[in-house]
Amino acid sequence: MSANIQTDSIDVDVKQVVSKEQGSSLFVIFISLIATIGGFLFGFDSGVINGTVDGLQIAFNSDSVGTGFNVASMLLGCAVGAFFAGWLADHYGRRTVLRVAAMLFIVSAAGSGVASTSLEFIIYRILGGLAVGAASVMAPAYISEVTPAVYRGRLTTIQQVAIIAGLFFSFLSNYFLASIAGASTAEFWLGFETWRWMFWVELIPACLFFITLFFIPESPRYLVSSNKIFEAENVLRRLFGKIVARKKVEEIKQSLLDDHRPSLSDLLDEKTGKIRQLVWVGIGLATFQQLVGINVVFYYGAVLWQSVGFSESDALLINVISGAISLLALIITLGLIDYIGRKPLLWIGSIGMGLTLSAMVVAFSSASTDAEGALQLSDEMGVVALIAANTYVFCFNFSWGPVMWVMLGEMFPNQIRGSGLAVSGLFQWLANFAITLTFPLFLVGIGLASAYSFYAVSALVSVFFVVYFVHETNGVELENMQG
Repeated sequence: MSANIQTDSIDVDVKQVVSKEQGSSLFVIFISLIATIGGFLFGFDSGVINGTVDGLQIAFNSDSVGTGFNVASMLLGCAVGAFFAGWLADHYGRRTVLRVAAMLFIVSAAGSGVASTSLEFIIYRILGGLAVGAASVMAPAYISEVTPAVYRGRLTTIQQVAIIAGLFFSFLSNYFLASIAGASTAEFWLGFETWRWMFWVELIPACLFFITLFFIPESPRYLVSSNKIFEAENVLRRLFGKIVARKKVEEIKQSLLDDHRPSLSDLLDEKTGKIRQLVWVGIGLATFQQLVGINVVFYYGAVLWQSVGFSESDALLINVISGAISLLALIITLGLIDYIGRKPLLWIGSIGMGLTLSAMVVAFSSASTDAEGALQLSDEMGVVALIAANTYVFCFNFSWGPVMWVMLGEMFPNQIRGSGLAVSGLFQWLANFAITLTFPLFLVGIGLASAYSFYAVSALVSVFFVVYFVHETNGVELENMQG
């Protein structure tokens, strides 16, 4: 009861101060938007590969296994980047890790476009993966640590808006570049193939991200954990004003009950020596987000729609439409997440994804093959597949897309936030890697219907996971999160 009273009083204080000091609220929004550029690059780097698959196959003469690894190679870097980002951020700061990620985005974008061999391409993509993995866990963590609980969910959700915006603009730039050149494999400016320019477009937001990171402060919670109390109070003054700043410093100190720097050992329960249940919930959230197959749509959308009879141009346009639908879903979530909470959005989204994936299974089960062995859908089933796929994308981005990252950024107590994010992020990207690597094999092996059956079952199982294991975090101050 006392914890609830304390949280309510903190929320009231923050509301009052923010309403009186407009500069502080604008500053919170400003630095949150800069952090979300990392999310934009996360989305762009993940989505740009979608339009380059044909070019990669021709340039590197790769089969389905090789193509799958070329596409999925980034995800190995993502797993490593996500795992070590939390530890590095606890030791060197959230802002420092984001700056390193920005530099890696620049190197990866430039290198992926100039790669002349499959190995060289994979190395640059893994470097990009390190950046994506680090940004995926650090951007929401940073935002959650510089915003008051009263609108933390909305500002953290902007991270997912940025991710989908990055995906959308990567799809859009891929579509326009391929349309202008004639195909992703055609020669374009300066004699380079179009698919190489698709990667180089990313240099623009990557450089912008690196420059703007010099205009944001370090996380006050990291500063307190590093015993830099004076610096932390100065940052909190700029964020919330003088009244809240001093109180907040004391609350952060109280939440860091241990007298040591955060480490992976904090994830173990002191009494039993076993991994804390909260950590397993974080791993479950991170893993289920991938088991529903969303990145098959993001990474292989063009391949998927071409495999059932659409032209490359039409397939790339469908990706653009899916990106626009994703943004619409996120805007709706932005308005709801701090009002109805995180948990309802998750289970509603799980049910929607389970139903729409099942509809896609029915559509793909009816597909026939032409003389060359390519799948063909009837006009009716083609419409069913398109509607179901885009409704599925809507359901994901209405729920698990933004809410999983919001919850991972706020559900862990201060002492284990970095470590909890590290482990959850590792499992998220390993699951992503497994799903992405296996899809080309499923496509030529068990078929689309069987692959999507697995994703549909995973979505339905996630309903029970949310109902029985996930606890609501809406409106709770980070200092009051229980481990």
